[in-house]
Amino acid sequence: MRIRRKKWAKSELENAKFYIDNPEIYINTWNEKFKNKNPLHIELGCGKGLFIANLARKHQNINYIAIDMIEAMLGLSKRNIEKCYDGMNYDNIFLIRANVERIFDVFGEKDKVERIYINFCNPWPKEKHKKRRLTHPRQLENYKKILNNNGEIYFKTDDDELFNDSIEYFKQTGFDIVSTTNDLHSNMIFEENIITEHEKMFLEQGIKIKASIVKKI
Repeated sequence: MRIRRKKWAKSELENAKFYIDNPEIYINTWNEKFKNKNPLHIELGCGKGLFIANLARKHQNINYIAIDMIEAMLGLSKRNIEKCYDGMNYDNIFLIRANVERIFDVFGEKDKVERIYINFCNPWPKEKHKKRRLTHPRQLENYKKILNNNGEIYFKTDDDELFNDSIEYFKQTGFDIVSTTNDLHSNMIFEENIITEHEKMFLEQGIKIKASIVKKI
């Protein structure tokens, strides 16, 4: 998603206690950063942060890390997290700036990530760009390095080709496909589903949401 630069984003992020600009220094020590041993869930490409903000606020017994590279997006995420938390402590959430393609620079085996959320990522339809997909096998192999045993990936998309290709990617890399659907809102495979901004838009256009849950084995 293209978004205009937000002049205020840099200063607001720097002053936010739950924002980290150099997350690589916490590799393999995220439990210490959170000061507890609660399960760790991460979102790759958090966009405006509405999904992770609502999810984290509801589940204070889980640690959440939302990741993006775009400063303007991170700034909007910061504001949405603050709005959603509405004065509550931010003890269970961090917003970080990182390149998902180098996820192994930020998380390690000792971090024991239990769940990864990938929501409506760029489908990169051109053949020469497919390696940039967040579900491409080279990325999935990186996720396997940081996921706990039986760690999960929750994946949602509006794009048929990306979804079908991703199912094959999961199989190729040895993930167990726990559940999958071509119409999430007719066959709810998640224990809960927080509707993202993109999801709402696609639903209003009559586009079915594809989803899957896969597990590291």
